[in-house]
Amino acid sequence: MFYLLDIKMNTLTTFGSFTLLCISSLTIMVGTLLAPGLVSISDGLGIVENSVFLITLPSLGAVVFAPLAGKLIDKYGAYKLLIIGLLLYGLFGTSLYFLNGPTPVFINRFLLGGITAIVMASSTVLISMWYHGEERLNMIAKQGMAVELGGVIFLFLGGLLASLFWGLPLILYLIAGLFLAMLLLFVPPKHPLNTNTEQAVEGRSNTSTKMSLKSVYIVSTLAMTIFFISTVSLPITMNAQQFDEAEIGRLLAFISLVAVATAGFMPKVTKLLTEQKTLALAFIAYGVSYLCFLQASTAFLFFGAVLIGIGFGFTIPLLNHMTVELSEVNVRGRNLSYFTMAVFTGQFLTSFIEYIPGGITNVFIGCTVCSALIAVILLVTSRKTHDRLN
Repeated sequence: MFYLLDIKMNTLTTFGSFTLLCISSLTIMVGTLLAPGLVSISDGLGIVENSVFLITLPSLGAVVFAPLAGKLIDKYGAYKLLIIGLLLYGLFGTSLYFLNGPTPVFINRFLLGGITAIVMASSTVLISMWYHGEERLNMIAKQGMAVELGGVIFLFLGGLLASLFWGLPLILYLIAGLFLAMLLLFVPPKHPLNTNTEQAVEGRSNTSTKMSLKSVYIVSTLAMTIFFISTVSLPITMNAQQFDEAEIGRLLAFISLVAVATAGFMPKVTKLLTEQKTLALAFIAYGVSYLCFLQASTAFLFFGAVLIGIGFGFTIPLLNHMTVELSEVNVRGRNLSYFTMAVFTGQFLTSFIEYIPGGITNVFIGCTVCSALIAVILLVTSRKTHDRLN
């Protein structure tokens, strides 16, 4: 066993950083991989009703198991938990093919969500251990880019493979095994700095965040709910408009691609506008995107995809960073598990959009109104905080 490490700088090499970013991409794959081929995959698994749970049920599993994951990470270490998480991720993801009927299939998806919570929180803890201050913000921005780039790749491949045979997309879950091998090769289990030194670095590099952790969790839930509604509703609306699965996959992949580019600019935008104003801008983009989705036009569909990708790139990576910056080293695993709960709670809440009166039209209108209200609240509270500090 060997590790590649820049001893002089006490930082990971490019291979180590790339490994953590690859692992982060698995968090979006757990549900969205099935989105392009949702209709055919649900038929293949014997799911006649509530097929949307194939996408959203892992979110509930993540919410339920996230507190336990956080405690285990703080007690036994993120590295050990990540190894276990990656092993189980590949096993549970691919074994779905051999199941049939609502009960075994939904149990599998629920447990896979719990495993994903371990992977998501553990990988972020490792990033926070190896990077500090502005470097950490840049790395978490890259993590957001990796998550959405994974969306680009996995959504495209998921749609393509589902168009050939409904079970083929499930093979992609095995990539967790490759990422596990990369983790063992390129990422050391412990940072060379001791705990006291790390805490000193934290004290010097922590940037002041105006929002409380509770506020960060609430905004994270709202942001993911509004974003993920597009993931579960667009395949259905586009299918009704005679788009095939490959075309649906390409559009969802394009949204992820926009989010990748946006997350890359997020640190610079945050420096220019402050954190809360950047979040407000993101919710404005969310609101306008759903106005575009209401229009029966390919051009508006494309423009809406651009805007909702911008919204994601300016919210989840930034909120992830804010959680890290507001957390002490000894409780970081727990706090990041709560962030995981917030994100996946947002995803799971989208399971119930089909019960909203008026159908997709009212859902999209509701997303626009809610986004506008959240943006106003963020702007008003940001201004009050600025006035109080001055």
